[in-house]
Amino acid sequence: MCQLLGMNCNVPTDICFSFTGFACRGGRTDHHSDGWGIAFFEEKGSRLFLDYLPSAQSPVAQLVQQYPIKSKSVIAHIRKATQGEVSLANTHPFQREIWGQYWIFAHNGDLNNLPAIRGEYYRPVGSTDSEHAFCLILEHLRQHFSQAPSLTQLAAVLKDFVPHLAQHGIFNFMLSNGDWLFAHCSTKLHYIIRQAPFAVAQLVDEDVSIDFSEVTTPEDRVAVIATLPLTTNETWHAMQAGEMVYFCEGQVTHVLLPNTL
Repeated sequence: MCQLLGMNCNVPTDICFSFTGFACRGGRTDHHSDGWGIAFFEEKGSRLFLDYLPSAQSPVAQLVQQYPIKSKSVIAHIRKATQGEVSLANTHPFQREIWGQYWIFAHNGDLNNLPAIRGEYYRPVGSTDSEHAFCLILEHLRQHFSQAPSLTQLAAVLKDFVPHLAQHGIFNFMLSNGDWLFAHCSTKLHYIIRQAPFAVAQLVDEDVSIDFSEVTTPEDRVAVIATLPLTTNETWHAMQAGEMVYFCEGQVTHVLLPNTL
């Protein structure tokens, strides 16, 4: 199946180091070779790069690795297709507008027999179960809120709705509006919070290391979320099946454990 990468920070930060290792898994160190994508939030705007080529071979992925775009929230995805052909329309992350905000979504897993979308605002462009699930989530949120809710209000609605979708299969996903990043685990998802004192990190998939103390300030805080740990010498937290974690300003702000969902 696919793999996910996310980042949420308290200051705009580039994801070049993490993405360099992550991109290797798209056809070189792993078999996720059915396309890739990455979305960067910049204030109210977003940059979205998509390619149906494997990320390990994509000139666009090479550009992203060398282009230090700074963002407070990033979601990336490398695809191993389970539903839908290999095409740009089926490449994650997906983007939609709600309440005057861009929202980005990416999914790792396989969902079957999802309910029909009964609202009037969101429809999939492609043919994936993932985009269908994203549209279901947005329709559900729009029915509950006519304007942007608080994090507490949003968490209360998602904690009731997400398990209904997760019953249809494997539902590891990330969802962000640029301020908050939500990560839901069905099978595998890990995260790390990098903050002072910063140290050297070594990638798993590439012979590349970085001394974060040389490229950060003591006030910086960065949360990195990935399907599997990206580094060999850091301690990553493994999420539980059914757990949902909300990140804001580079730290965990809310955790919904499986027995509370």
